[in-house]
Amino acid sequence: MRHMANVKLGEALRLLGIDHAASRVYLALLELAPAPLSEVAAASGLDGAELAEAYGALVDAGLTSAAEEGGDMVAPVPPTAGLEILARHRAAEIEESRITVGGAFESFRRQRLAAYNDDLVEVVTGEAIGPRMRHAWASARDQIRQFESPPYFPLSGATDDALATLARGVTQRVVYSRESLEHPGHLKDVIEPCIKAGEQARVLPSVPVKLVIIDEAYALVSLSIKEADVHNTMLVVQPCGLLSALVALFEQSWQNALPFHGRTTHPGGLPPADRRLLWLLAGGASDDAIARELGISRRTLFRRLQILMARLGAANRFQMALQAQRSGWL
Repeated sequence: MRHMANVKLGEALRLLGIDHAASRVYLALLELAPAPLSEVAAASGLDGAELAEAYGALVDAGLTSAAEEGGDMVAPVPPTAGLEILARHRAAEIEESRITVGGAFESFRRQRLAAYNDDLVEVVTGEAIGPRMRHAWASARDQIRQFESPPYFPLSGATDDALATLARGVTQRVVYSRESLEHPGHLKDVIEPCIKAGEQARVLPSVPVKLVIIDEAYALVSLSIKEADVHNTMLVVQPCGLLSALVALFEQSWQNALPFHGRTTHPGGLPPADRRLLWLLAGGASDDAIARELGISRRTLFRRLQILMARLGAANRFQMALQAQRSGWL
């Protein structure tokens, strides 16, 4: 149990940019502090320059205090401010990556798309989009990687296609935008059935483009999310530098996204409705969207949140999410 909690905490710290060595020091601090730095070093198995670098990273992140002058007693500090800074830093990194890859794609489209009619990039429009998407799902053999966000192309049977692909043993990793969780009925009718069938899902506040990557073979990409609401246009990108950039963008976003649906270590420890509330909250859904998905009023939602915070010993929603993760509820 304790090992599981430490693994979850280590993963949470990694997502915020804290490396393995610094995580070991932080875990030792939580076990021993206040204590001499030398004792923390022995517990973490680090010393010398490696210890100094790891402990300095925790100080810079606002998770612990510097050793007092003339002594070496150390202890962790309340993490709220430091975690907020780390979260903003990770969000800035994702935004910078989005701008970089988006700019490269726009440059490609302006300079090369018109000249390449040799099957490197194919433009699919209108009614041809639906059959091409269904063919893509059916052709997958190893894995599908996807950025998912509204607006949604009206394609009947799309969820059935995804479930059939999962049933064939194809790995599906999907990064959902917050809008996906808040889109009426989409969580219950599309996202949750796929997760239950084995889909690996994570969430970001937004995704840079609507994207489906089929194995290492090709990608389906909308010209942009905004354009997709007006122009039903999709690119089919064959192996080339652009496809490599899209794969790299997905993998970086996947690493930084929040796991949306984990297996609880206490399957009976939390009612399904409360677990679903925590998933929505961790995914960044608004109070109105959560109340709508659960079919309850905002007043009832706030009351249930207060009960959960009291049960977890949390003073605010951030602490509640952290404690829920440590307890294996997320």
